[in-house]
Order: sequence, then C-alpha cells, then structure tokens
Amino acid sequence: MGRKRFDEMPCAIAQTLNQVGDWWTLLIVRDAMKGARRFSDFHESTGIAKNILTDRLNKLVENNIMAREEVGVRGHRQEYILTRRGEALLPILIAMQQWGDQWVYGDGNRPVELIDTRTGEKIAPLAVANESGAAVTHHDIGSVPECAAVTEYRAANGTS
Repeated sequence: MGRKRFDEMPCAIAQTLNQVGDWWTLLIVRDAMKGARRFSDFHESTGIAKNILTDRLNKLVENNIMAREEVGVRGHRQEYILTRRGEALLPILIAMQQWGDQWVYGDGNRPVELIDTRTGEKIAPLAVANESGAAVTHHDIGSVPECAAVTEYRAANGTS
C-alpha cells in the first residue's frame, strides 16, 4: 500500500508533503545542508537502505530540490547538491529541530545546539510574525479570498 498523494488538493502544505513528506527525504536534505554530497555520505549518515536512498534522491532531483552533478569520469561518480528550492527548506528543518528540542528532548537535554558558525551565536527560536513583526499565533491567522483552484476543489469534493 503506497502512501496517499495530495496531487489534487489545492493546499501548499499538502503539495509540499507530496515533494518532501517522506521521513527519509528531510533527513537527506538535512545532511545535504551539513555538506553531504555523495550517495555514500547519505547512506552512512542515515543508514537508509540503498534502494530507498536511490528512490528518494531521484525524487529530490525530479522535484528540483537537489541537482545531480557528474564528477570524475562521466557516469561513474555523481554528487547531489541542493538547489535554491532545496536550500529554501532550511526554515522548515530549523523549526522541526527546535520543536523536537522543546517537546521531545526538553530543556537542557537537546542533543545538539545550532550555532551561526560566523559568530558562534546560538540560532534564535523561529517565530511566526506578521509583516510588522508582531508575533502571531494560530488564533490570529485568517485567509484572504481563495484562488479559483481552491473553489473548484471544494465544489468537486462537496466541502466548504
């Protein structure tokens, strides 16, 4: 049984999950952000089965999150690098790590501390803010008129 896909759902979260929602995928992106580039780097750091790693890397390339580059003798060695689209996942990974630090490990128990290597300063907790910089919670968030795709989806699926 394959995992559910959200191809027809007009929701940015659902569409993002289609591209990076598998748990191995974000770990591969995490490792790429730490400097991993070769298949063997990802395999060693994650312990993922080679067939699954091959599949996830191919999907990351298909979704333009990573690019495959030939190195050395053509066709014999490849490296995977993050694209701008892949690099844009950084806030998601930071938010997930900070959530895990707080809610899984608890204060004083985090396995690693994220720092800015240029200054040695800790990475500040991510927060959601409006354009003026004021903090926003889920109670404060609304939406503006929806695009036609959302209206069509809701009409086709009998939801409002």
